Amino acid sequence: MHVTFFVLLAASMARFVQRHGGEARVWPVVALAALLAVLYAAGGRRLLRALPRVPVPWPPVPRLLWLAAVVVVWAVLVTLAPSFAWVAVPLVYVALRTLPGAAAFALVALLTVLVTAARLALAPRFDFDLLVGPAAVVAFTTAVFVLMQRQDARQRTLIDDLIRTRRELAATERRAGTLAERQRLSMEIHDSLAQGLSSQRMLLQAAERVWDAEPGKARGHVRTAASIAETSLAEARRFVRDLAPAGLAAGGGLPAALRELAERESGGGLAVRVHIDDHTGAAPPERVQSALLRIAQGALANVTEHAGAGAATLTLTVLDDQVVLDVADDGRGFDPAALPAAPGGERGHGLPAARARLRQLGGTLTVESAPGAGTVLTAAIPLEEPR
Repeated sequence: MHVTFFVLLAASMARFVQRHGGEARVWPVVALAALLAVLYAAGGRRLLRALPRVPVPWPPVPRLLWLAAVVVVWAVLVTLAPSFAWVAVPLVYVALRTLPGAAAFALVALLTVLVTAARLALAPRFDFDLLVGPAAVVAFTTAVFVLMQRQDARQRTLIDDLIRTRRELAATERRAGTLAERQRLSMEIHDSLAQGLSSQRMLLQAAERVWDAEPGKARGHVRTAASIAETSLAEARRFVRDLAPAGLAAGGGLPAALRELAERESGGGLAVRVHIDDHTGAAPPERVQSALLRIAQGALANVTEHAGAGAATLTLTVLDDQVVLDVADDGRGFDPAALPAAPGGERGHGLPAARARLRQLGGTLTVESAPGAGTVLTAAIPLEEPR
């Protein structure tokens, strides 16, 4: 519309100068046309850009004064030179964008009357088309604008709904990840600490029953209970390390924490190695390090419990744009496609919990495995923030 305004204004001025070049009113008309161009250029781009696409009730006074000045200068120009009448077409859009409904339609009607009067003044005789033509053009222009306005309003409503839905989905996924992690921890606590405490209670009760009759047997029950208590204490300390990773908290960074984890998990026929490939020398964000460490802990727990592997390797690759952790083992493997789709169907909630944790950081989890061919778990997290 801006381009159309200046094209129509220039064409009208050229037509007027060509037809009335020798008349005394040429220079006043040229001056008014130049004033209208300067006025529109000075205020139109800045003011209209600040306007919403759907007019709000009564814009600020400077916008109203600018619109009034443009319309008045154009009306005077049309009075002196009716050939400038068609410049009203872009002004119709300006009125519809600037003013609220009733006021905008009233100004459009006034512009239509002025255009019709100008065309009648130029015509050598009366013609019914002179009345119908301007009204039809303005009505078409107004209808197109109203249609675009409604489509734009619907589009913005859909975008707002989409943004709200995405936020709700993200919140739901976060809640689901939190619940999955809680369930994983509850199952681990039940299978280790709770079972250990239950065994201790049974052994101590048994020792109490035979304490006088069979003291040797009672002391054996107590020693067994003490051994179980020691194991449970180690499990409790492991949970503390999982919830607040000691290696990271001590400032050793993720590589040191992975080496400590590998040393702790090695044994019982399983050898765990660590390989660090850092191309940047800068530590990833703490939340990324914590997530990868917990994923490594869960993956090695699965290797120890399910894989029957003799060797496992933790490979940490730090790039400029992402951090990648690979956990590979030479165990019995499995078919990833055969895993249940529902998170609750996967034993221990290891993979669903890892996926949920990575989703919160914008990362991905890939599992490559086949029966008898071992397993490779890859966790990748993008680094969007400068480090």
